Amino acid sequence: MSSAGRPTMTYREALRAALREALREDERVFLMGEDVGAYGGCFAVSLGLLEEFGPERIRDTPLSESAFVGAGIGAAVAGLRPIVEIMTVNFSLLALDQILNNAASLLHMSGGQFNVPLVIRMTTGAGRQLAAQHSHSLEGWYAHIPGLRVVAPATVADARGMLRPALDDPDPVLFFEHGSLYNTSGPLEEDPAPVDLDHAAVRRPGGDVTLVTYGGSLPPTLEAADHLAAGGVDAEVIDLRTLRPLDDATIMDSVRRTHRVVVVDEGWRSGSLSAEVSARITEQAMYDLDGPVERVCSAEVPLPYAQHLEEAALPRPDRIVAAARRLLE
Repeated sequence: MSSAGRPTMTYREALRAALREALREDERVFLMGEDVGAYGGCFAVSLGLLEEFGPERIRDTPLSESAFVGAGIGAAVAGLRPIVEIMTVNFSLLALDQILNNAASLLHMSGGQFNVPLVIRMTTGAGRQLAAQHSHSLEGWYAHIPGLRVVAPATVADARGMLRPALDDPDPVLFFEHGSLYNTSGPLEEDPAPVDLDHAAVRRPGGDVTLVTYGGSLPPTLEAADHLAAGGVDAEVIDLRTLRPLDDATIMDSVRRTHRVVVVDEGWRSGSLSAEVSARITEQAMYDLDGPVERVCSAEVPLPYAQHLEEAALPRPDRIVAAARRLLE
């Protein structure tokens, strides 16, 4: 139990609780993917669900991302509510044709006749020494595609509360779980309310500089805000939560109060989500800025295996603090 009397739960357990709730409440919901059944999921998120719901609703698939994502699209069009799990975002590229050319496009190509109410879950991000083919942050690529909603829960509460509204969305939702968050824990209400997917969250109010981030970059950004506070700098931290569509209003409201912005994004800097956020701030609030938008991103290399090199490549609190202080000089 937490000090506030609420039960604590890990991010992984929160995701599992959300899956269990969805499976219990709607017989159209089923989970499909590699090792989601007997093995309990490659990150143990679906552990125990096969025993509770059976092989018709917790379905192991062959190692063929394009095939089982395509099957999920077909099931969604036919009236079911599939949840497809892809192990890591790197592997999702094998299903990119299905995601882009079918899931994201069918509604428009059919003249509005066919929605695709599909949720695709996948792990993203680095920090666990899994090397380049398992560690990248490509959610910004998917946020480029019209027809998709892209979400990235950063807290235990959001991991618990984002799945239901994602399943209620008539269009495909890509659900990015950062691998470094699975073992994090936090208090959770007994009956948490669904998360509002249309709005970003202000995780820490402040008046001197705005730090915009999402997903696995939230913890180091909050740590950076603590360091800044120790030096007398009051940083506001915005968690985007949904990467497409972006909640411009929350970002611009903060920018107009602090006049300084650092965007923290584990993706590569060139062509990144941080570039999109930065461009929108320039378009909508340029005259409220006291300096250029700073960006803290991953080094533009395939993510290294060696721990010290991986650490050096990622947006860490010291780099975020340095960027904020440059704006305040």
